[in-house]
Amino acid sequence: MLEELKEEAIVNKVGGRFKLSTLIQKRIVMLNAGARPLVDIKTNDKMQIVLREIMQDKIFLDTSGVVRERERDAESLRDGMIADVSDSLGD
Repeated sequence: MLEELKEEAIVNKVGGRFKLSTLIQKRIVMLNAGARPLVDIKTNDKMQIVLREIMQDKIFLDTSGVVRERERDAESLRDGMIADVSDSLGD
């Protein structure tokens, strides 16, 4: 587990060591508060879950420091675009 943190790939994926530590800390808080893991992994180790979520591009830290889920954001964007098109067509 800690070996993954030493690799530059995960650091570069997030954008630096500070962002990585911030993302890990915030996501662990979310999991402790009851958020569901976004990856299938047979462990209760929250650090392992978060590292896997990061490596599978499931989560990221936005510019305001908020943890975001990639798939959910894409779905929200798509739904918003459909609503905009429907509004412009008068439906």
